[in-house]
Amino acid sequence: MSAHRHGRPRLVATLLLAALVTVGCSGGDAAGEQQEEPTPEEVVAQAKQLLDDTSGLRLALTTDDLPDGVQGLEAATGVATHAPAFDGTISIIFAGSKVDVPVIAVDGKVFAQIPLTVGWSDVDPAEYGAPDPAALMKPDEGFSGLLDATTDLVEGESVRGGVDNDEILTEYTGTVSGSVMKTVIPSSSGETFDVAYSITDEGELREARLTGVFYPDSASMTYTVDFADYGTEQDIVAP
Repeated sequence: MSAHRHGRPRLVATLLLAALVTVGCSGGDAAGEQQEEPTPEEVVAQAKQLLDDTSGLRLALTTDDLPDGVQGLEAATGVATHAPAFDGTISIIFAGSKVDVPVIAVDGKVFAQIPLTVGWSDVDPAEYGAPDPAALMKPDEGFSGLLDATTDLVEGESVRGGVDNDEILTEYTGTVSGSVMKTVIPSSSGETFDVAYSITDEGELREARLTGVFYPDSASMTYTVDFADYGTEQDIVAP
């Protein structure tokens, strides 16, 4: 009898421990089930917010397929801030030749060092088929506005990327109306544009590919935009 009485408490304790372990495991599963993956819309919305919140970044817009005979923007690289301001270089195709032009855009004006002239000139970039590069960082008119206006978002594959291949980038594709794209690149003339965004696990927009008709009476083409060095600070002033 004594052995039976001493064994029963141990049995009860063992059953209680097993019950606690079972409850703990099932609770963990339930918690895991509650952690739903964000929707593509939520991911893109976060990317917009981070783009709006950063003081500045390094921007590189390029294309390899500007249609023949088009006078337009081939590249724009430099520092863009939320002043808004831009300090860098734009490359345009003008009169059949490629021209690299140092540009400073600030306070609603664009200044360029035009080849064969002395000093800086106040220019209208639309005359060369180019946007005001400072406006590319405006929340409602720049790349952030594209993110906000993208529809039919679909999540794609995740791949490694970044400078040291140490980032996980997930692609999200969708469409943007021609009227919205026109606020970014004024020469845009297509009715809709296909877009593809590569976004890091931290929510930063790393690359945007924009495809459609960007110039009147021309073929569809693609602009690729790279975003790097979030948090860049630079005081950009008129020359």
